[in-house]
Amino acid sequence: MKQLRVVIITGLSGSGKSTALRALEDIGFFCVDNLPVVLLSKFLQIQSNPAKEISQVAMVMDLREQAFLEKYPRIFVRLKEKGFRIEILFFDAADEAILRRFSETRRTHPLVPLGSIMDGIRLEREKLAPLRQMADRVIDTTSCNVHQLKDVVQRHFRSSSTRSLVIHVTSFGYRYGLPADADMVLDVRFLPNPHFVEELRSCDGHDSRVRDYVLESEGGRTFVTKLFDLMAFLIPLYEKEGKSRFNIALGCTGGHHRSVVMANLLGAYFAEKGYPVHIAHRDIAKS
Repeated sequence: MKQLRVVIITGLSGSGKSTALRALEDIGFFCVDNLPVVLLSKFLQIQSNPAKEISQVAMVMDLREQAFLEKYPRIFVRLKEKGFRIEILFFDAADEAILRRFSETRRTHPLVPLGSIMDGIRLEREKLAPLRQMADRVIDTTSCNVHQLKDVVQRHFRSSSTRSLVIHVTSFGYRYGLPADADMVLDVRFLPNPHFVEELRSCDGHDSRVRDYVLESEGGRTFVTKLFDLMAFLIPLYEKEGKSRFNIALGCTGGHHRSVVMANLLGAYFAEKGYPVHIAHRDIAKS
């Protein structure tokens, strides 16, 4: 049986469990919200199939399910005895902070949908006290905003060698329009155009002759240096802010030559720095 890493996210309503789940999903966890506790054993057996590529799962389990309080102790203990690596992450916050969050979202408390929110908070805290004691880690989110909470969760679960930011580099042709999902667009039409060199016109940016033609120009060399400097400055700031994906698009006239060269070069730069990188050439096959 494949060894799964299993993270159970639980705690008080309004303490940040959904934010934590999204944070884990961004770093590669398979995530499920509000899985009935009686289905946990079967779910883990299915995911433990060696044919599946999933190695770490996270799920929110809390009082929204009526049977949770009654059945979680027995089920958690049984699964640990079977060898599953179960880690219980309990989220908590001061009563005043949770009350403020409920007021901001205008939601009712799941335990007292028609009563006082504060009464619901106190009742839930009482019911979850044994689970809090059982937890492997308790995270107090009283003073955290969503970005800070995401950072706390990801730093706890991400290995030091794993980058949190996934980078997508796309080449495109301006004649076909801008990529709709780009966070940053760079126009490289100022570079020498291989289209006007007869022996290079039918080639694309993957060809070493096209690459040399573009990069050996004075403008090309200067641009690469300044582009790498810009990325070295910006990308750590995006990571610090909690951004999980960064889409950068480089465009030339037709998307065949200059943008392809630069996209490949930038993708190689990010890969060397240890970032997960996906390179796409949107218009390279268009006439």
